[in-house]
Amino acid sequence: MKVLWITSHADTLNSIRPEAETLIGLAKRGVECEIMTQGDSVYRGAMEAAGVRVIDFVPKRKFGWRETAFIRRHLVQGRHDILHLFNNKAIATGVRAARGLPVKVISYRGQTGNVHRYDPTCWLTHLHPRIDRVICVADAVREDMARHRLAPDSCVTVYKGHDLAWYSDPPADLQAIFGIPSGAFIVGTVANYRPRKGLEILIEAVRDLPGNAPIHFLLVGRGTDHPRLRNRLAASPFRDRFHFPGFRKDACSLMAACDCSVLPSTKREGLPKTVIESMAYGVCPVVTDTGGSAELVVNGESGLVVPPGDASALATAILRLYEDPSETRRMGARARQRIADNFNIRQTIDKTLEVYRLALAS
Repeated sequence: MKVLWITSHADTLNSIRPEAETLIGLAKRGVECEIMTQGDSVYRGAMEAAGVRVIDFVPKRKFGWRETAFIRRHLVQGRHDILHLFNNKAIATGVRAARGLPVKVISYRGQTGNVHRYDPTCWLTHLHPRIDRVICVADAVREDMARHRLAPDSCVTVYKGHDLAWYSDPPADLQAIFGIPSGAFIVGTVANYRPRKGLEILIEAVRDLPGNAPIHFLLVGRGTDHPRLRNRLAASPFRDRFHFPGFRKDACSLMAACDCSVLPSTKREGLPKTVIESMAYGVCPVVTDTGGSAELVVNGESGLVVPPGDASALATAILRLYEDPSETRRMGARARQRIADNFNIRQTIDKTLEVYRLALAS
């Protein structure tokens, strides 16, 4: 079996690692693997050491004829069995490049929402009839996609797998870095500031917490110190207990030092990497029931799940964890084990290979 991936590795090591390790795993299973991505990918050495051919190429436009011609020429010469496309630019150029060629085309979908049959642009990507399978990162994403695809059974779930060995950063000293008092209960959130991430809901939730409770909040991500958020905190007794470090490369180390993690998203989640990372460090997660977040967490066992947009329910969840630190630690330990058992990289490699084989057999 010969496979060509087209993706972008412009992000950080932790962001691209599950994807790159899946490709490496496929190569070790005997699949002839090639990848078109940035030539300076931090994973290039590891991929090439595993026998993966790395081609320094990333489509810059959805409708570039040069990009399409480059991919088509490579497909014709390489006689690939599978073309696996990971973003909209890769999909739009890849499906045109594969026109009339005996190659199975597979796309990747990582979140819910923003796909509609009545939107003609969607027929250039995930709804394109040339796509044989859509690999979805969670059941919620699969169900969302299946409503729009002409062949609903062409959508399959393959969780993005991880390995606990990847998460070995020591917990940061939050007292030394941010002045958070020793003994405080620390709630960590990693999310860039966007309306759908629900950070306003988190700030609203603190109104229902007892003002004398030594609970501190650490908001990591770009834009989390937005004036809109700070203004909402102005009258809150917790205004001095919110810490806004912004984007940090040591986000995992910061989260490992927290007592619980919260992702208060209101919509359009896939399988949030930040939740997986906190669980891998044994930090008890609180998530909303949107997208694949609730698939990561067994409510009451390996974390807590609350309705999206419900500030009162979010406050109740945080207070429950604060008031029972022993159970919080136990749920954190079960969260870590859940990643090891149900969201591991071996399963991802197995299921991806199965999808390839089924596509070739159809």
